[in-house]
Amino acid sequence: MIKILVVEDDVDLNRFVAMSLRDRGFDTVSCYDGMSALERVFEEKFDMLLTDIMMPRVDGFELASSVRARNKEIPIIFMTAKDDKASKIYGYNIGIDDYIVKPFDVDVLIMKISALLRRAKIESEKQITLGNLIMNSEERTALVDGVEISLTVREFDLLFKLLSYPKKTFTRASLMEEFWDYDSSATSRTVDVYMAKLREKTAACTGFEIQTVHGLGYKAVLK
Repeated sequence: MIKILVVEDDVDLNRFVAMSLRDRGFDTVSCYDGMSALERVFEEKFDMLLTDIMMPRVDGFELASSVRARNKEIPIIFMTAKDDKASKIYGYNIGIDDYIVKPFDVDVLIMKISALLRRAKIESEKQITLGNLIMNSEERTALVDGVEISLTVREFDLLFKLLSYPKKTFTRASLMEEFWDYDSSATSRTVDVYMAKLREKTAACTGFEIQTVHGLGYKAVLK
């Protein structure tokens, strides 16, 4: 059973979200502040984190940043009243996967959760098939119409990441942190160059396209 940590200091909203998730077959654990959530998330295994931003003790930004530093894969959704562009950009920069603004329709939240879990499942299966492209992360191969295309190690990893999470926006900063680590020579322009190369090498692919998200980074969009 999928286990979701719900972090929200509004007790009534927390209970409503948790109950709605349980009614749809999810297992839930509720925390009412960021500090208790931090303690809980590193004691147990969760498949997803839903968190508010404005909370006592530890806010959602700090919580998400701490979780993402130790777990690169867990999907994180902000559910918050903060609808400003700066908060959204900062959230995506620290590694959240999606954002829903209060007040929200719980059915829309469920759809976002289901979409993120599907993407996480794709990545865990180690193979992606989109249109005429087949990527296998264990064999490190990328085939278009059965013919292997030449990708460097970093190009392969970048493309596999994008295609594992269709429609998810990856900021240049998050890509640099994950794929260039502490390489001081890497800049946001470096990411742009790699994306240009990937677009050129995957031009014959029928199942997706790599799109630029202005002011943020890149995402793969299915055709």
